[in-house]
Order: sequence, then C-alpha cells, then structure tokens
Amino acid sequence: QVQLVESGGGLVQAGGSLRLSCAASGRTFSSYNMGWFRQAPGKEREFVARITWRGDTINYADSVKGRFTISRDNAKNTVYLQMNSLRPEDTAVYYCAVDRYGRRTYSYTEEYDYWGQGTQVTVSS
Repeated sequence: QVQLVESGGGLVQAGGSLRLSCAASGRTFSSYNMGWFRQAPGKEREFVARITWRGDTINYADSVKGRFTISRDNAKNTVYLQMNSLRPEDTAVYYCAVDRYGRRTYSYTEEYDYWGQGTQVTVSS
C-alpha cells in the first residue's frame, strides 16, 4: 500500500505560479512511475503529466505543455508539479497517482493504482 499526500494548492491570479508537491509513503517510491491528474467541477478527471521512475521520460497533456513541469526527488519520496502562466481553466482539484507496474500508456485513470486526496487549485481572472 502506498499513501500519497498532495500539498501546495491555493488561490492565484491568472498568470501566476504554484508548485504542488506529492509526498509518498513506502520504500518503493523510486521504482514507480508517477502521474498528475486534475478534475474540474462537473468534468471527468483528466491527465496532466507523468514521469517515469528514473525521471528519464516525461509526458504532458497538450493543454499544459510549456507551462507545467513535473519532477521528482526519489530521496525525498516526492513528486512535484511546477505550474506557471496559470489560467482560469486550470482551476481544478489536482491529484497525484502511482503506477506500480510501469505501464507503457499513462493518460487514463485506470492505469494508476493509488491516489492522493487531492489539492485545490483556483485561478482567478
């Protein structure tokens, strides 16, 4: 079992930045691929970014490419999401998730095994 705790959400004006953190329990964090998803009110949870266990492959949704950066520190069992140039449409609850099996595909919620409780990000116009 892996427990994930997100933090760093908040209220920010459009054009601003936030850095989300996701702290994981367990000694096997460094062997897991990690993802960030988000869910806006009335919408389905959608893929944001993914980083492989070694950090050598990173993928982004088109909507955040060039603005968001995913990274990880395996020594701290933590994955980050740096969000710059935020837009009102980025408003959502942001979740981190664990893929235990290193799946080749990564953009569907079914491909992740553990989830955090989420952190709210609100971008005002």
